[in-house]
Amino acid sequence: MLDILQEYGVLLLIGEYPHGKLGGLAMTLIISFVSLIVTFPCAVLIALARTGQNKPLKRLASGFVHCVRAIPLLILIFWAYFALPVVIGIPIDATYTLIIAIVIYQTAYLGEIIASGLEGLPKGQMEAAEALGLGYIPTTFRILLPQALFNVIPGIVNQLTTIIKESSLGSIIAVPELSYAMLQVNSNEVTKPLQIFGILAATYFVLCFALSQATGVLERRISNRRTGRVVVEAVA
Repeated sequence: MLDILQEYGVLLLIGEYPHGKLGGLAMTLIISFVSLIVTFPCAVLIALARTGQNKPLKRLASGFVHCVRAIPLLILIFWAYFALPVVIGIPIDATYTLIIAIVIYQTAYLGEIIASGLEGLPKGQMEAAEALGLGYIPTTFRILLPQALFNVIPGIVNQLTTIIKESSLGSIIAVPELSYAMLQVNSNEVTKPLQIFGILAATYFVLCFALSQATGVLERRISNRRTGRVVVEAVA
């Protein structure tokens, strides 16, 4: 394995950059973080529509969630790669295609996580806000949504772990991320597939394990903060 890392380490880390496209692990992380950043506001909108009182929006958001969750991400990637350029009449880079597919897919899942955070808040908060004369928008964005997002921070971090693993599907449309770089190495070193894909598995494991540990730390801190609030309220 060490000889593979010594010979192809730069390719696996940054691809052919600066003499070609950025790729490898760097591209995997960029795709993952950009996908999560773009997904987040879309998921918030879906969550608000799912938990709101507007029935047409609620049905539309519910239909979107159920449809997307019923389709494999691989199929969404193929649709985005082959159908989207035909629909809009403009060729799209494979990297952007992968990001679009992941955003659509993750919006459904992250939207449900945020919606569960909103539904888990005490109902009396909305009633108290209405009694104070606050409208829907200030109540939602200044009172309810900040609390819900704080409560689901571990779920959001966990989705980043999922996105990192899902980004490996970009190799099927030649996105120069880590898995695609490993396929290039495997095509050069045809006699070492176990070592090559062992390195790939180990890399994903380290990344996802580190994020899982971070999720656990966040969950404990949130739990401790909630416990502290309960104690303070009980003493008061």
